[in-house]
Amino acid sequence: MLPAIFWRHPTTMTKIKHRFLDHQIDPNTEILVIGTFNPDTEENVADFFYGRQRNFLWALIPTAFNETSLKGKSKEEKLEFIKRFKIDFIDLISEVEVDEAANYDDGYIDSKVTEWRNVIAELNKLQNLKKVCLTRKSFGDIPNMKARIDEIKDYCEQRKIPLQFLATPARFYRQDKQTEWSNFFNDGNR
Repeated sequence: MLPAIFWRHPTTMTKIKHRFLDHQIDPNTEILVIGTFNPDTEENVADFFYGRQRNFLWALIPTAFNETSLKGKSKEEKLEFIKRFKIDFIDLISEVEVDEAANYDDGYIDSKVTEWRNVIAELNKLQNLKKVCLTRKSFGDIPNMKARIDEIKDYCEQRKIPLQFLATPARFYRQDKQTEWSNFFNDGNR
């Protein structure tokens, strides 16, 4: 028997798929928003991308277009909005394998990914794509995601598609965050 210092309590790992993995990006998309992961778990009540209570994307983007906030509104209202403004969403990760009591912070799940989305293949399908944004600015604690993001950045640079890293829409809403998002969606004319 190994000394106690070498014994590790076995942990149960659980595979978690992306909640909206079946979402098909509209081929007419002009603006693509890239995030990281949205877990398909019982405690996640989001009905669409960025639909969690502590996420303000559905206030930020409509406000950028002088529209009423869609935070807390139905999936159908959000789908109508993104179709009208030719916006769509994709995340980097399709599946993770995590401890049962795991969190879904990017820094934690970065090393737990079992399946990545092929974002480049999806970008190749978007003939009308005009710009791309990522919902994160710093990458120091997510080296595996950073490698995928670097590939996307290179792809966009080669095709002269503007790519911008925006402040996360999560946790809080502030005017400076709104200004940043509005400037992105309005080419700095706001």
